Amino acid sequence: MKGSRVRSVPRVEAGGESLISSAGGALLLKTAVVSGLAGALSRGLAPWRAHRAVHDPGKTVLDLVVAIALGGDCLADLALVRAQPELFGPVASDPTVSRLIETLAADPDTAKATLGAIRAARAQARAWVWSRVDPWAGQDRPVLDLDATLVGAHSEKEGAAPTFKRGFGFHPLLAFADHGPTGTGEPLAALLRPGSANANNAADQIAVLDAALAQLPEAVRGGVLVRADSAGGVKDLLNHVHELGLEFSVGIAARQPVLDALAVLPRQAWRAALDADGCPRPGAQVAELTRWLPASFTGWPPGMRVIARREEPHVGAQLRITDADGWRITVFATNTRGSRLADLEVRHRLRARAEDRVRTLKDTGATNLPLHSFTKNELWLELAQLATELLVWTQLLAWPTHAARRWEPKRLRLRLLSVAARVITTGRRRTLRLNSRWPWADLITGGHQRLTALT
Repeated sequence: MKGSRVRSVPRVEAGGESLISSAGGALLLKTAVVSGLAGALSRGLAPWRAHRAVHDPGKTVLDLVVAIALGGDCLADLALVRAQPELFGPVASDPTVSRLIETLAADPDTAKATLGAIRAARAQARAWVWSRVDPWAGQDRPVLDLDATLVGAHSEKEGAAPTFKRGFGFHPLLAFADHGPTGTGEPLAALLRPGSANANNAADQIAVLDAALAQLPEAVRGGVLVRADSAGGVKDLLNHVHELGLEFSVGIAARQPVLDALAVLPRQAWRAALDADGCPRPGAQVAELTRWLPASFTGWPPGMRVIARREEPHVGAQLRITDADGWRITVFATNTRGSRLADLEVRHRLRARAEDRVRTLKDTGATNLPLHSFTKNELWLELAQLATELLVWTQLLAWPTHAARRWEPKRLRLRLLSVAARVITTGRRRTLRLNSRWPWADLITGGHQRLTALT
């Protein structure tokens, strides 16, 4: 029988081998180049390049974005990229990066111009990527999800405030493009706000929605579905969506007019609900409340439908004051016409995928806002979005049909991005040579080949 004892740990020493510890980062660089992101950042941030400066601000920002995509969560983590010049080229020093951030976010007007340049580069690269790969495969229309989240702060940072969950920090409002069941999603816009900001602030939601729509290619904007939880059930926001000619599906708080409609709703109005696979969902039913709403239910967009869903609470769930006869009641509104109630309810419930997008963004630099200034943290949040997009665009272009397209950042980093490789120089050409026994080596090389073909 073979022994099962743990082998002795080999001796550790440092040498002059041409090894790269984050060879998968070459995929991110290739995506930035072929999508035009690298060039767009360089051109957009050119006005902030100091006279006789050695480092291009666009290249420095891209290096920082790559460091965040590889798992960094502060400016000092750029050292991971700087330590591997064979792959990433010359990288600015920490003082140079700090001075650049100080310049790009010197005041609110400068920060607004900087964010505008970065957003223009993001929109240009996104349009190119989407022209090569359709991210909406399997969906009848593009879907844009609005959601808010809390970001904690452990020091007195500018703009940080107490939150409704008795914490301290920020309460950014976010917008994501949902790629559906076959993909992940992309962060389109983010509005950094103090922790005391309300989730249902209509002005903030309209600003984030408009910024997100500006990130979409012109041909896509007209057919978007806007989804949100009950924080999005605000009259001003829904009227704005209606004026744009878009569809919406948002949660509605079960206040008195809705409760009055539920009280007079006939029992036979309830229909069987469906699960995400289109099969009947036991213990769940849907019904339309629109015709039963009282006359006081005014100010909403014309043609809006109000749909309720009731289900048996799971074991241990605490009932709410709006629950009736043991049923858990949730309500949402939509202006979509001509679809089955059960299908509309499933479509709205899939808004829960936005929680995955929030988790992905937080796993890519947004768990903590590391800088003190509010404008600098706005810039950091923009770079975190771009780092998340760079990961998603790499997945779309390199593995459009492979399961790796749906992997979250943690799995991408462990299996593909953090792989080691040796730098081989032959015939004036440099090659990254991976270990052929690495289980995902073929996936990495195949992704490089697809990205190279796009060039």
